[in-house]
Amino acid sequence: MRQSRAKAIKSGLYVLTLAVIVYVVVYMSTPYMINQPGTAEEIKPMVSIKSGDSEEKGTFMLTTVSVSYANVWMLATARFNKHAEIVRKEPDRNDEEYETQQRYYMSSSQSNAILAAYNKAGVKYDVVSEYVFIVGLSKESQPKGDFHPGDIIRKVNGQPVKQFEDLGVLLQDNQPGDRVKLQLERNGKAVDQEVELVEIKTADGGRKAGLGVTVGELRKVQAADKAKEVQFVDTRIGGPSAGLMFTLEIYNQLTPGDLSHGYRVAGTGTIAEDRTVGAIGGVQFKIVASDREKAEIFFVPEANYKDAKAKAEEIGSKMKLVPVKKLDDALDYLATLEPKAS
Repeated sequence: MRQSRAKAIKSGLYVLTLAVIVYVVVYMSTPYMINQPGTAEEIKPMVSIKSGDSEEKGTFMLTTVSVSYANVWMLATARFNKHAEIVRKEPDRNDEEYETQQRYYMSSSQSNAILAAYNKAGVKYDVVSEYVFIVGLSKESQPKGDFHPGDIIRKVNGQPVKQFEDLGVLLQDNQPGDRVKLQLERNGKAVDQEVELVEIKTADGGRKAGLGVTVGELRKVQAADKAKEVQFVDTRIGGPSAGLMFTLEIYNQLTPGDLSHGYRVAGTGTIAEDRTVGAIGGVQFKIVASDREKAEIFFVPEANYKDAKAKAEEIGSKMKLVPVKKLDDALDYLATLEPKAS
């Protein structure tokens, strides 16, 4: 009996120890994240224009960085991966807030890409504000309502909110401590609540009453010719850095002929309405991802060129790196290419 009981205790301790080890190594969170090469994905399946020219023998590709919340095992293995980078999490960053920010950046990037392509192609359009939504909670002024990143602000005291200015006007005569009635939309359902306003700082150093949240505005770009409206597929990719490549794909569909000339063209960079290309983070990971997908040309913001070139040389990539400061730099380069033989 004693031997059997001792054996059972020993087995139990073994199982408990194993469970603790598995928890620590696999499930216990750490204050770190791991950045590494993500994907280089063809954009054409993500973008459609009813009257667009679909000719494209090559491909335009957006590039991503893989960001993972690290467990102990991932931290240990990442130290032996020359293409991985271990970084500390932002101490006050909420995962839900981060994901909402990334979706907002992607939405803004797509809107800017449409604007840049329309302006270049001479397409007439209007910009329509669709709704205002909560991006995150203020770090300085603790909000006193039940707010979640992604909530859409539909009404304040029964009055509709469709753009930033509406929200400002509806709150401007209030003081901190006043209560207002809000109608939010969360996951497609209405959420009604009465909220106490808090004191927030203004850009000029003043004070005013507000909700204690940061907000974003979703805008839709509508072409005067409905056949030229751009539709995006939900890719679940976040961030603003695909702006340049989205613009190239949209412009390619808006104009006759094949801008790719049969080449596999990857790249990165934000895009502004005036068609300037902005710097991004993690370009070294995007170089690796593009090389793995056999990209032949890589458009890189001029400010990121040095780091991109260093990584391309490190991995022995044969991609042609083309630094750009504006959309026309990329278009001018593509115009010099002879069609690639099949």
